[in-house]
Amino acid sequence: MSRPSDPSRLLDLRRRRLLQGAASLPAMGLGGVAFGQQFPTAAVNTTKLAVTDTEVTVGQLHSSSGTMAISETGSIQAEQLAIDQINAMGGILGRKIKVIKEDGASDWPTFAEKSRKLLVNDKVACVFGCWTSASRKAVLPVFEKENGLLYYPTFYEGLEQSKNVIYTGQEATQQIIWGLDWGAKEKKAKTFFLVGSDYIWPRTSMKIARKHIETVGKLGSVKGEEYYPLGHTNFNSLINKIKLARPDCIFAAVVGGSNVAFYKQLKAAGITGDKQFLLTLSVTEDEMTGVGGENFNGFYSSMKYFQTLDNPNNKKFVEAFKAKYGKDAVIGDVTQAGYLGPWLWKAAVEKAGSFDVDKVVAASPGIELKTAPEGYVKLDANHHLWSKSRIAQGQPDGTFKVVAESPDLIRPDPFPKGYQ
Repeated sequence: MSRPSDPSRLLDLRRRRLLQGAASLPAMGLGGVAFGQQFPTAAVNTTKLAVTDTEVTVGQLHSSSGTMAISETGSIQAEQLAIDQINAMGGILGRKIKVIKEDGASDWPTFAEKSRKLLVNDKVACVFGCWTSASRKAVLPVFEKENGLLYYPTFYEGLEQSKNVIYTGQEATQQIIWGLDWGAKEKKAKTFFLVGSDYIWPRTSMKIARKHIETVGKLGSVKGEEYYPLGHTNFNSLINKIKLARPDCIFAAVVGGSNVAFYKQLKAAGITGDKQFLLTLSVTEDEMTGVGGENFNGFYSSMKYFQTLDNPNNKKFVEAFKAKYGKDAVIGDVTQAGYLGPWLWKAAVEKAGSFDVDKVVAASPGIELKTAPEGYVKLDANHHLWSKSRIAQGQPDGTFKVVAESPDLIRPDPFPKGYQ
């Protein structure tokens, strides 16, 4: 077999072999040394990020307190699990990942303040964080001004694309539109009552839902539309309106701790899954720990991931998650999407051979994860993931039973025609 004689080709060949063999190097005690020689700090960090010969520092920015902690705790845990696993493999380019954790405290100005600290003071190479669209919108100007890189794990309303954000959750066409079409076809839903928490994601999501129901998809009509503040706990007047409207489908985007009161009060009022079709965009296994399976039993969620997915990737992920956080730990959609962030970043950094944000961003489109718990995913040029959509029904024990799945990966389309 012929061998390349050009020194530059030899260097490139060695680099590829080093990357391919990264997982086995730590076992021989050579990972850091080999990568350190191949990727000196001056070459992989030309923009003064927090990168040394042995470490690279990243940020985590989620709500570990406040009303959104019930939803965001899982993301914090999953991102840390991924980072621990990557470090056990030898890190990235021979450098272990160090994490600086900040609490957004369910307060959007705090998110902006903490993101500025992470990027300007700590000079982190990237940030894994945010949950609500309000928190993402609050930090976005900071990331764009400081040229930071955010891995955002939550399903969201779409209508956004930024060079500085990698979106690992679903956008509207993958979650909202697909879910409504399923409800119309399988549950014969023609009348809908829209309910959401009062901030940008639910309001924009319901705007898209209404357009799909009434005009674009021509599914039927909207009988009511209501919004309530974050942390709201009294839904009795809403429930009375729903009873009067008698919709075929309650389409819900209530978030955080409000879900607990919402579903308990629905059950107390006799609105249960055996009598009423309810499809939500915002109840995962994480929220179910507070809501209770007995209160959500028979209702449906539209997500791309559920803990009960039966595939080898997910079985390994669930086993590792429970080994780290306890046998009773649960994994929701955003938790899994959070887990993808560090792996996507690792793949992009190694493809780029650099931690520099511009080089990592340029290397990101086309990256594939064949080991994702949800199944195979790939990153589009628009910084969103191709992934499947799924519908699952809540069970009495707090788990979900997947009842429908898109036959193919759905191409992300953050700016769908007719919905803007």
